Amino acid sequence: MNKDQVAGKLKDVAGRVERQTGEWTGDTEKQAHGAIKQAEGKVQNAWGNVKDASEKAVNKNVTPEKDPVVVDDDVEKENEDTSRRKAS
Repeated sequence: MNKDQVAGKLKDVAGRVERQTGEWTGDTEKQAHGAIKQAEGKVQNAWGNVKDASEKAVNKNVTPEKDPVVVDDDVEKENEDTSRRKAS
């Protein structure tokens, strides 16, 4: 989680509280200001999500996980048999 996600979520919640307070009191200016603040918070949170996803993608490509080596026993047996035949 990065700072944009946290700040965006806080703005979203604060805007929601302000908007709701404006609805309860009938203050349309407070409702509008709260709705704008809430929208700003949602946008900032979304931007934080994009940044977080891109950082994870870059980190995944920089340090790839090693795939376990799968050994096929049948192939090894064929190679051993071929080696023995050549040695004989």
